[in-house]
Amino acid sequence: MSLVTRQAPDFSAQAVVKDQITNVHLGQFRGQYVILFFYPLDFTFVCPTEIIAFQEHLEEFTKRNAVVLGCSVDSVFSHLAWNNLSRKEGGLGGVTYPLVADLNKEISKKYGVLLEGAGIALRGLFLIDKAGVVRHSVVNDLPLGRSIPEALRVLEALQFVETHGEVCPANWKPGEATMKADPVGSKEYFTKAN
Repeated sequence: MSLVTRQAPDFSAQAVVKDQITNVHLGQFRGQYVILFFYPLDFTFVCPTEIIAFQEHLEEFTKRNAVVLGCSVDSVFSHLAWNNLSRKEGGLGGVTYPLVADLNKEISKKYGVLLEGAGIALRGLFLIDKAGVVRHSVVNDLPLGRSIPEALRVLEALQFVETHGEVCPANWKPGEATMKADPVGSKEYFTKAN
């Protein structure tokens, strides 16, 4: 069952932030948007490309009042070792946002991304709004990497809708036409678009 439109399942766990081990509680980010993404395992192959891509776009998320949280079933010690390993060696090379440890797999279960038999998480991504409600989710199979620019685009669309009350059509980007969410108002958009 989808979590979209529901309160995001709360959690408290240890995380690695830069080179420190700390505690993270989802509730501490109320008033901000949260991009919570799950990845299968540390020291793997597709995972570092996604984690590094989030790091490379982190400033764009931060400018939009969003925090990024990565989460896997590994320990904080594994996260720390991987984060301290250079990118040329397959490491993360100093990611600065929290990497949450879900060693008991409870967070992955709550978000519906745990592959029970394998004991690892699918590539789930959840956009949580400032009130703690899940507004968007996408789950990829293990070999399929995500598009971080798409996660940013969806965040921008949500913020536009919240600010302006109009809805964003397919492939919308900031500055492009939106529409009123009613039969009469939407015709203005459809007339221009078609």
